[in-house]
Amino acid sequence: MIKLLIITILLAILSGGCQSHSMAKKKLNNEVVESSSIAPEVASIKEVYRTFHDPSANVDSPAVWNNPDGSTWLLATAKEGNMIIVYNAATGEKITTFCEAGEGAGQLSRPNGIAVIDNLAMVVERDNHRIQVFSLPGFRSLGIFGGELLKRPYGIAADFFEGKYHLFVTDNYEMPDETTPPADSLGRRVHHFTFTVENDSILAEHLKAFGDTAGDGALFTVESILIDRNLDRLLIADENEERRNIKIYNTEGEFTELIIPSKYFLYEPEGIALWSCDRDNSGYYIAVDQGTENNTFQVFDRKTTAYIGGFSGLVTRNTDGVALTQSSFGEFNDGAFFPVHDDGSITAINWDDIAGTLGLRSNCDQDIR
Repeated sequence: MIKLLIITILLAILSGGCQSHSMAKKKLNNEVVESSSIAPEVASIKEVYRTFHDPSANVDSPAVWNNPDGSTWLLATAKEGNMIIVYNAATGEKITTFCEAGEGAGQLSRPNGIAVIDNLAMVVERDNHRIQVFSLPGFRSLGIFGGELLKRPYGIAADFFEGKYHLFVTDNYEMPDETTPPADSLGRRVHHFTFTVENDSILAEHLKAFGDTAGDGALFTVESILIDRNLDRLLIADENEERRNIKIYNTEGEFTELIIPSKYFLYEPEGIALWSCDRDNSGYYIAVDQGTENNTFQVFDRKTTAYIGGFSGLVTRNTDGVALTQSSFGEFNDGAFFPVHDDGSITAINWDDIAGTLGLRSNCDQDIR
């Protein structure tokens, strides 16, 4: 009886060990791979600060604005609060809020993406199905557009060229039962708008909507988008569980066949940032692998998209949007990286700490390592 009991215990242990090993695997695109092969060890970096945490606001996306008075603002959309929160980017202290819930000018309904260029803030409102442009620092509404075209907009990427502001907005429209539409209905996943400012008002134009409807370039679940105009790229995160990758289009709306693959995203690809040296088009893309426990920021070479490495914050989890500035301010000599933390706040990570940890360049005056 004792021998039989020992054998039974050993079998249970072995069985338990096999079960534990199988749980350490994930099925990705119908291929079973070891978790360790897609989640390499990443460096942990201590954040400089975290803003006051208020999950009821449902903070989603940040942007940085250099105020002509010399201060640096950190702006953040609050989806449930229907407002824009303004922080002192050097300290994380809250300065003020703008806007309120509603459908009129100066009002918001579930603001998601935000972009800042010059003295303008462009905000995507998911539930008002539109883009609203504000002047800074007073946050006066200059114009609203896109309402007749957008269905469920989320992310925004902006640039200024050819004498106009160019906006690329993701539109994650769904079926009536909130499922993803079939591939042949995905041809309007990204919208390209332009606008000019004349006499403190907006003159906007819709140039096109695009998205592949078949093949590797089809965009199934879209939110975050980044423009890299010098390399004529749009990096578009596809959060669909079966894809989980970043597809690269050009600014004409054509899929380039380049993909940052799913093996770098154990959870969901989210916010994307660019650190750039435009004199030689070198730099880095930083993309979020959004996890509630293992939240990672994956770093890729700008030119080749080759994987460099990853890092995480000691505190930061469940990141949606991110912002990055290469400007010097406060104690951030070479800029800072600002990820959203768990729907309620934003953390600040010193770029010098990221660069030193991963062997990246701190500034463009340094030689490429």
